[in-house]
Amino acid sequence: MSWRVALIDSCGRWPGALDSASFTSASGRIECGPPGADPTGHGSLIAQLLSSGGQPPELLLAQVFRSATPTSAAAVAAAIDWAVLRGANLVHLSLGLGDDRAILKSSISRALAAKILVVASTPARGKPVYPASYEGVVRATGDARCAPGEIACLGTRFFGGCSSIAAEHGSNDREGAPRALRGASAGAAWVSKALTLLVADHDAALAALTANARFVGAERRGMECRI
Repeated sequence: MSWRVALIDSCGRWPGALDSASFTSASGRIECGPPGADPTGHGSLIAQLLSSGGQPPELLLAQVFRSATPTSAAAVAAAIDWAVLRGANLVHLSLGLGDDRAILKSSISRALAAKILVVASTPARGKPVYPASYEGVVRATGDARCAPGEIACLGTRFFGGCSSIAAEHGSNDREGAPRALRGASAGAAWVSKALTLLVADHDAALAALTANARFVGAERRGMECRI
């Protein structure tokens, strides 16, 4: 079995993507339609990273950001359900909502019940965000100790990755597209990328990611623990 990764973000088009759709809230309902161009470049940088390497995963693109404005919990939930129906075995969310929403929690529960890995970004410190704070979700953040490809095990189902992704030359020709993605979003993307380099099995992949971590424990200024 190979990895099929659902990227729920701003990217709606990427070469070789298996399937794609956009999800927007309109008049109290969710509309699913064809995706548009990436309005921010955020999702495209993550798609670039996930697609790198010799054996990239199959990509499902769920575009929930059609502009620079925030998305809704309902749109993210619909995208997760769409990904489950299309056979994703990993759902990546470099996003976080400040409030718990029942509709989002239910969609996450359905994905986890289907033995799908859900990786969601979270700030290293501060208030909880969702869906990262739901039980069973793999929390991920940026870790300044990590070089590209290195992973820190920060706790149970909590990992850190390199806190930046640099754009490849010509990878996104949209005017004003970011040259790099930084912080928790980038760290979470590196965690998902690391998982796709392991056996495509929920429990085995998490165990291997933990065992292969370059750093163990929380990042502390002036301190690091290499293994």
